[in-house]
Amino acid sequence: MTSRNGTEFVRTPDERFASLADFDYEASYVEVDGLRMAYVDVGPDAGVPILLLHGEPTWGYLYRRMIPPLVDAGFRCVVPDLIGFGRSDKPTDRSAYSYAQHVAWLKEFLNVIGLRESVLFAQDWGGLIGLRVAAEEQDRFGRIAIGNTGLPIGESIGAGFDKWLQQSQSMQFMDAGAMLQHATAARELTEAEMDGYRAPFPDESHMAGARQFPTLVPITPSHGGVNENLAAWEVLDRWEKPFLTLWCPDDRVLGHLHNEFVDRVPGASGQPHQEFQPGGHFLQDDRGEDVVAALIEWLT
Repeated sequence: MTSRNGTEFVRTPDERFASLADFDYEASYVEVDGLRMAYVDVGPDAGVPILLLHGEPTWGYLYRRMIPPLVDAGFRCVVPDLIGFGRSDKPTDRSAYSYAQHVAWLKEFLNVIGLRESVLFAQDWGGLIGLRVAAEEQDRFGRIAIGNTGLPIGESIGAGFDKWLQQSQSMQFMDAGAMLQHATAARELTEAEMDGYRAPFPDESHMAGARQFPTLVPITPSHGGVNENLAAWEVLDRWEKPFLTLWCPDDRVLGHLHNEFVDRVPGASGQPHQEFQPGGHFLQDDRGEDVVAALIEWLT
């Protein structure tokens, strides 16, 4: 398929999402840059909107354990699938994906649905993208909560990420379900749950975005996004709106980055930050009930 802007892409067949465990939400769609971006929007229209951002190699399915209690507590949950993931369109050329392009896609999505003065919760690449949007459009979010993410500025973020970067480019097939299970410490995923993570990726042609994501993390001075992330940190160093961290420190990739945000962001001062152990990189799956309980208490 070709977008109106000339981008070659594939679209995961709907039947791949027909029988998802614990995730029966209908997708809505908007067009961003000629591509179809999927999202779930559930909860009362008058509720405080919470933007829930996933990362690599997941999609909105990652939030299946958090959406119901948030909705029951009166919040509106907006859960997009980043371009290249979930039910969103997937450009097949890896060069179509860049850090800047992901930021632009998310900005366009938020403009189309008109989301402002919302709460951001972001993890992994959701944080790298969401924090950039927050810094560049400061009226977008009234509160920010993050978990197991970072905002690199051209320097190494540790051996754990270096190992993942190498593995992500050399593995023959990226089995998203197995990857989630490997990075989960507190619970065993069922086979049906692992299939939910596999659903967006029927074959390698659908995986360009997932393959490219690890290479885009700005861990050297020559990476794209270094200057923009430095500028974002300048904003975060002055950010006084409430800023919460919910973290699994046993995460072998990003578990050590927690204190950087707590120490630097003024809005993080005095907030009820929490660490969860045991727990791995995907805290929404590992400790979903604890994370959502902490969020609801913080927001109410």
